[in-house]
Amino acid sequence: MKLTFKKLNENAIIPTRATPSSAGLDIYACLDEPVEIASGEIKMIPTGLSAMVDCDDVVMLIYPRSGLSTKYGVSLANCVGVVDSDYRGAWFIPLINHGKQTFTVENGMRIAQLIPTKALFPEIEVSDTLTETERGSKGFGSSGI
Repeated sequence: MKLTFKKLNENAIIPTRATPSSAGLDIYACLDEPVEIASGEIKMIPTGLSAMVDCDDVVMLIYPRSGLSTKYGVSLANCVGVVDSDYRGAWFIPLINHGKQTFTVENGMRIAQLIPTKALFPEIEVSDTLTETERGSKGFGSSGI
């Protein structure tokens, strides 16, 4: 699989791995000036990039960075971002500040991480019945702690 990035802004930074074994590629903010995110606020942070993969069965999943989440309460507003293989538009990262203090995003800051993942495309079928299982329709917490 090949992942190709296009710089939409000359200052954009192509995603990189922090270490050779890092599963995620760090995504960087591409800003003309710092962006402040107040407590409880959501801001769309541009990356200055668009991208494509060379196969249709890969989705680019965007996850929060654990350091931003645990130290500052800054995470993705949509929990996990989904970039479909046929999307060619600009990438923006929706950050939300769950922390108590305003957080400032600086140009070049690592704000999220990208993990390309194989996607399944199931055949959809409708039925009036489903097979029985031991758990059945028992809901949340039914399998214990």
